[in-house]
Amino acid sequence: MYFYKFQALGNDFLIVREKELLEVTNDFEGFARRICDRHFGAGADGLEVLLERSPIAEADFEVRLFNADGGETPISGNGTRCVAAYLLLIEKWDKPELRIATGAGVKILRLVKTSGNGFQFESEMGLPHLKSDEIPVLLSPPLERVVRQTIEVNGGAVEFTSVSMGNPHCSIFVDDFARCDWRALGAGIETHKAFPERTNVEFIRVINRGEIEARFWERGVGETLASGTGACASALASMLNGLTERKVRVITAAGSLAVEWREDGTVVQTGEAYPVYRGVWPVYRGK
Repeated sequence: MYFYKFQALGNDFLIVREKELLEVTNDFEGFARRICDRHFGAGADGLEVLLERSPIAEADFEVRLFNADGGETPISGNGTRCVAAYLLLIEKWDKPELRIATGAGVKILRLVKTSGNGFQFESEMGLPHLKSDEIPVLLSPPLERVVRQTIEVNGGAVEFTSVSMGNPHCSIFVDDFARCDWRALGAGIETHKAFPERTNVEFIRVINRGEIEARFWERGVGETLASGTGACASALASMLNGLTERKVRVITAAGSLAVEWREDGTVVQTGEAYPVYRGVWPVYRGK
């Protein structure tokens, strides 16, 4: 079975066609764990399975995303860009936009430019969910916006802001990444009882009203160099707290992308995606 590896800001994904994967196994969760393993597999943050037909009329394609731990998750912003790049480069899609159905709805991606063998896309990520019961985060009473709330983690109180981009996010502001054990904090918050579906965690340093820097702890993956939905959540948290304007540059450990929260409520992200390699996976024997 052929598989393709793409990366967006170092957030890497393996892309396979559903029909070919079914010839190998129908255990997508177990296969994701095996192929994403960085020591015994190809290594990736997630597996994007491109379905053969989309039952959704307004979509051109549909994907299912499995994290490195095998858990299925609705969406990755970087992963969706990687799928779009795959469709242009490998399957020769030649229309000005792609409509990709994800577990978090149909996302519209438009090619902005090509850069070497990479592609830059403007992605409409949809409307964020701001209500606590829609994220979900367990708060009493429920809130219309989860801004500057506090939870107890690893023996201390942590202030956070939370949104959903189709997957839950918890954002924390810091002054200095080096002076904060953000990895341990991220691991503790991911599985905190306040987040019944677990959560992605972002740590944000505000540079100015047009720039922020972020580090990411992803649900089911751990530390990642970047996160598309995490960048959106970081930008939204900064905006909700009045720290930035409605369009910001989000700097990650592997590069930057732009996030805009339009007046109509739509979140738009602009970033790049690149191919890494094509591989052949042998027969999967379930061991």
